[in-house]
Amino acid sequence: MTSTVLARVIPWLRRNLVFVLTVLAPTVLATVYYGLIASDVYISESRFVVRSPQQRAQTGLVGELLQNTGIARSQDDTYSVRDFILSRDSLKELDQKLAVRKAYSRDGIDSFRRFPGWDWDRSFEAFYRYYGKYVTVEYDPESSISVLTVRAFSASDAQRINQALLEMSEQLVNSLNDRSRHDLVHFAEEEVEAAAEHARDASLAMLSFRRKQAIYEPDKQAAIQLEGVAKLQEELVSTEAQLAQVKRLSPNNPQISGLNSRAETLRDAIESEAAKVTDGSGSLSARAPAFERLALESEFADKELGMALETLETARNEAARKQLYLDRLVQPSQPDRAMEPRRIRSVFTILLLGLIAWGVVSLVLASIREHVD
Repeated sequence: MTSTVLARVIPWLRRNLVFVLTVLAPTVLATVYYGLIASDVYISESRFVVRSPQQRAQTGLVGELLQNTGIARSQDDTYSVRDFILSRDSLKELDQKLAVRKAYSRDGIDSFRRFPGWDWDRSFEAFYRYYGKYVTVEYDPESSISVLTVRAFSASDAQRINQALLEMSEQLVNSLNDRSRHDLVHFAEEEVEAAAEHARDASLAMLSFRRKQAIYEPDKQAAIQLEGVAKLQEELVSTEAQLAQVKRLSPNNPQISGLNSRAETLRDAIESEAAKVTDGSGSLSARAPAFERLALESEFADKELGMALETLETARNEAARKQLYLDRLVQPSQPDRAMEPRRIRSVFTILLLGLIAWGVVSLVLASIREHVD
């Protein structure tokens, strides 16, 4: 019986060798692989958006929704996050945290999908190429939403890797914020410190001058001093008028000597008080230029400090305006069943491709035979 079947099958296989090679053999191999060998692949998805308050929301349904709520996104920084997720640095950190190399190298995974595979290359570069096949980030420019997809051979691994990548991306955004804030605010803070030190030195110099020179406001003090001189001059005028009247009415009046003495005393007092304002290096007039210079320096230092504080406030507002935020729109999912491989569809796809290849090869062979004949 068996020999009879073989006797019929073998000639048929020889006559239809092209069909066997292009259709039958690949379909049988695909059926065996996808039916018995291929490992289940679990897919975890999450969605996030990177936004910045300084930018207007883009168009689209989700964009209009976020724009109405005052949320804007940064397209450039979204690409930065995407590149980080797919980078070697991200893979190194991920492997340190979750040992993803072991997760993709377990014995239960079929040899066609397990790392390192048939080439036995266990280098980091080989694993990085392998990682790019199982972690993808798709960005929608219209809605500015990014979809992070992680494929793994267990549902928990897929979710853990997705969650870890989002956390690392949030840390990246925070570090970008810290760097931007430092670049914008640090220089302004140094300017404020320098201006505050200058203002402090000017105030101490003014205080030291006032203590040494025993003056507070030369102009005001000089005005007060001159008011006293004016009163003494009025009193001197009154005394001299009284003295002249007494001399005219009673030349021998004993009051004349007293009035002369009083007038002389007033003249000495006027000269002494006036000298305090205008004469000598110790006068108020002589000390006023130094005081005015110190007062001008103190006023300039105070204005400089005020401008530095205003600049610092502006820098802080600018830093706040440039803050980035990574908002999770959809948390990493934990799949309850394997989504890949799509076994039946894959088998039928290979069958269809085999039939197409068989048809093409058959036409080519037929054309060659006709040409030979």
